[in-house]
Amino acid sequence: MIDSLLQSGLVNTWLINLGGLLLMAAIVFWFWLWRPKTIRTASGSVIDIRVANGVYEPSYLEIKRGIATTLNFHREDPSPCAEQVIFHGLDINETLPIGVTKAIHIAPQHIGTYRFTCQMQMYQGKLKVID
Repeated sequence: MIDSLLQSGLVNTWLINLGGLLLMAAIVFWFWLWRPKTIRTASGSVIDIRVANGVYEPSYLEIKRGIATTLNFHREDPSPCAEQVIFHGLDINETLPIGVTKAIHIAPQHIGTYRFTCQMQMYQGKLKVID
């Protein structure tokens, strides 16, 4: 009986369909359900951000409007792309030396979500400013 199922291709069809469903579930999770770890700050906070393996870690920050916050970027990745961090909409563009912590002091005055990226926008993160 098993031989006849294998010969008819029914098992292969089921395996291909199951693989397709698993792939679709993974895509839905990755693009719509997965949420990065959020770092929330208090007054006068310091956030340490690691730049390694093509990502900022953590990549999602939440701070209060007008509250001074220090972002300590520690670059471990020698890639030229990791050399700069740009905060779009905040006019911040800083060079990140390898193996040295670079402190960036911010106190955004406007509520909103601001992207921070490398100069090629391959490394990406978000800074959410709340009231």
